[in-house]
Amino acid sequence: MRPYDILILFVILLGSFNVKGQTPKREFRGAWLNTVYQTQYKRNTTVQNQAYLVRQLDSLKTMGINAVFFQVRAQADAFYDSKYEPWSRYLTDGGKAPAPYWDPLSFMIEEAHRRGMELHAWLNPYRITTSAKQKVPAGHVALRHPERIIRYDGKLYFDPGIPENREYIGKIVDDILARYDVDGIHFDDYFYPYPVRGKVIADDKTYRKYGGKMKLADWRRHNVDLLIEDIHRRISATKPWVRFGVSPFGIWRNKKSDPRGSETSGLENYDGLYADVLKWEEKGWVDYIIPQLYWELDHKSASYSVLLKWWNENAGSKRHVYVGQDVSRTMGERRLKRKIEMTRQANNIIGNCWWPGYALTRNIENVADSLSSRYQRFPSLVPVYPWIYDGKPEPVEKISISDKTISWDKPIRKDNASDVVRFAIYRFNTIDDIDLDNAEAIVDITGENRIKATVAGCYVVTAIDRVNNESEASNPIIIRK
Repeated sequence: MRPYDILILFVILLGSFNVKGQTPKREFRGAWLNTVYQTQYKRNTTVQNQAYLVRQLDSLKTMGINAVFFQVRAQADAFYDSKYEPWSRYLTDGGKAPAPYWDPLSFMIEEAHRRGMELHAWLNPYRITTSAKQKVPAGHVALRHPERIIRYDGKLYFDPGIPENREYIGKIVDDILARYDVDGIHFDDYFYPYPVRGKVIADDKTYRKYGGKMKLADWRRHNVDLLIEDIHRRISATKPWVRFGVSPFGIWRNKKSDPRGSETSGLENYDGLYADVLKWEEKGWVDYIIPQLYWELDHKSASYSVLLKWWNENAGSKRHVYVGQDVSRTMGERRLKRKIEMTRQANNIIGNCWWPGYALTRNIENVADSLSSRYQRFPSLVPVYPWIYDGKPEPVEKISISDKTISWDKPIRKDNASDVVRFAIYRFNTIDDIDLDNAEAIVDITGENRIKATVAGCYVVTAIDRVNNESEASNPIIIRK
């Protein structure tokens, strides 16, 4: 391992270590808010939708969530004002703009950032339809360029082997980066279509044109590699502080296919979806991986326990690994407790992401109550990304108090990784107790520059930059009884 890789590993482990109690000071706590198949957005008015999303964010923050994945491109359409694709069928009819007009992505960024939460724009790169009955609206790229589209099991997809499709998807990402202050670009597990028995991917013509001497499976993996590498390049060139991450299906390969694989017997990313996720981490093309470990602890074919151990041992030394958790299969208090304990005990895994976020906000089987009162009771900082930027913000200055409201100046942003974008507020009993390693002293993480402080104690504020580096503490503010 190179010295720089050792440094990165040390920083990652240090960021998840906590010397006070059981609460990690740094832990990724994500939630996926999907828009595909969601009928409420089209049914509601603009005002109702905005109020609904505010309730989602408020609820998620209460249970300690610090990063939200908002699905903005589910089927080559948009939950934002796209330059290239129509408005989502799950928001409006016929690709029309919402009326009264609003931009859900812009709205979610502003509201999440106000609450001190990250907002990652979640895109599905290749999928166009989810059923054979769906039609795309007039003017859609699938109608303008049918030669670039494949049909599989009755559904439409961009052909991953055609260079123009990679360029097109790259332009989609460029457009989002240019116009929206997102914290991340996120791809889910859909690369080549999930295999259906008896169905064949109709990419034979593309393979003959571009495959060269590569075997078909190797060529398909190469196509996905090219897309991932290109998206990484685009982000690095435009806004290098924006993280690029993928949430793959939970099995890379089974051991029967590869000695490096896991003791499982399920669908394989590498062979079934043509996604070599480990390669992307090793090459540094992604900043985080969130394997979807949606199974039970001792599932016969794909044990959560086996797979968590495998991901911990085979990934995470160069980039972050968080665990994708399925709410319905996790609940039952013993499983929730055990799964969170296991992720916190794993050296190379530094957080969780919950699917679906709506199950959290509906408090299914009391999951929200359990997270907010016990497992994520105290706010946690998102882990740092030292390979992007390893500086340290200047401490918060000009901090004051009036009518038990603590306020401070916001630094001027320069549109780079060092911009201060949120603040952490700590409360201690006395000045002598000030210790920023005490995770349970964090009162709030916010994008605002003020907080109401009604509980007596000694308060300090720290500044946090775009990749979650933290400053030293501000001068203390004393609130007396």
